[in-house]
Amino acid sequence: MAVMTYREALNLALREEMKRDPRVFVIGEEVGLYEGAYKVTQGLLKEFGPKRVVDTPIAESGFTGVGIGAAMVGLRPVVEMMTFNFALLALDQIVNSAAKMYYMSGGQYNVPIVIRGPGGPAHQLAAQHSQSMEVYFYHVPGLKVVRPSTPMDAKGLLKASIRDDNPVIFIESETLYAVKGEVPDDPDFVIPLGQAIVRREGRDVTVIAYMGMMYRAMEAAEELEKEGISVEIVDPRTLR
Repeated sequence: MAVMTYREALNLALREEMKRDPRVFVIGEEVGLYEGAYKVTQGLLKEFGPKRVVDTPIAESGFTGVGIGAAMVGLRPVVEMMTFNFALLALDQIVNSAAKMYYMSGGQYNVPIVIRGPGGPAHQLAAQHSQSMEVYFYHVPGLKVVRPSTPMDAKGLLKASIRDDNPVIFIESETLYAVKGEVPDDPDFVIPLGQAIVRREGRDVTVIAYMGMMYRAMEAAEELEKEGISVEIVDPRTLR
């Protein structure tokens, strides 16, 4: 296994899937020339060219709609939101098109789209860039919602999301992009959606936590262990 950051693991997942499947492309604000606000798409424009790494205007509803249309005709778009707070501008596209198209078409159309980007508390980015938006999407039938906590999860779950035939909301964290961890080198390594993981065994109480709070829970569990309280930590990874 290689040791890399959460950011690098996401980048590797994108690169591997774009090499594996020519239908995969990336679209969003500053994903190409600027290589992403958080450098998750670093190097992809140079490697795959502007037809597969597409810079857009600041128009979330517009480029999300382009991605949904592309997915309906057989491509596998990965739409980047610079921050998930502004996915609200594309909410109609996500809820009424991406999530419902399979059902409204009687199963004639799949929408294999991944909408990914950072969300939740962040350093020095203020209220409009720091809200946890997963609860909005959790209540929408037809969407899958993923929040990976570790570099290994970031790679394995993003690859699984890209290969999934359903729309996936994939929310990362600004505060975790620099976190390092072991990541399998295998280009076919995936973590199936819908599988939680036990981060810590325990017998007295179970705590469910993900993203940054998973790390806080692990620290708290170590302190409670000193008092004789055994805490199990479960990370859901896929919320819906």
